[in-house]
Amino acid sequence: MTTRIGQAVMLLHGGDREEARGRFLDLWAEIGEEGDALHRCTLAHFMADAQDDPADELAWDLRALSAADELTQARAAEHHGSLAVRALYPSLHLNLAADYAKLGRREAARGHLGVARESVGVLGDDAYCDGIRAGIGRLETRLDREGPGGTPEPAPGRGRGPGAPGGETLGPPRREP
Repeated sequence: MTTRIGQAVMLLHGGDREEARGRFLDLWAEIGEEGDALHRCTLAHFMADAQDDPADELAWDLRALSAADELTQARAAEHHGSLAVRALYPSLHLNLAADYAKLGRREAARGHLGVARESVGVLGDDAYCDGIRAGIGRLETRLDREGPGGTPEPAPGRGRGPGAPGGETLGPPRREP
């Protein structure tokens, strides 16, 4: 399953969002709402990236968080011995913060941004962690700049890279499955 999710992620990163979405949906139907939490978390995390509508993106990121909450450390270790469940949360909460910001829900965005900032210490000292910290900083700066009554900026896709408002990257970097 992980390999098949990874193949769909490669399509997404290659720019074939529609095909990636279709494959993700097929895999989601196969896994099911009650299926393996690691697979659901991973799939939903990347499916959110394939969405054009920020509300749909939020729904998939919420599914990823819900699956992470069900994931046991023993199951994570089965997949990869060094994978710690708690290491998923900084990215998941940063994604949710970015989603809520796009939807103009500043308080919800700040709440998830705070959780991301509080949990980032569980990550190693590497480029991935640096990317998460940078994403937190960028989003925090954006929310501060826009203020409490800021208007949401239109954001096609995930808000990472050239498609984001101003070309900025709002969410965290992604690790391949």
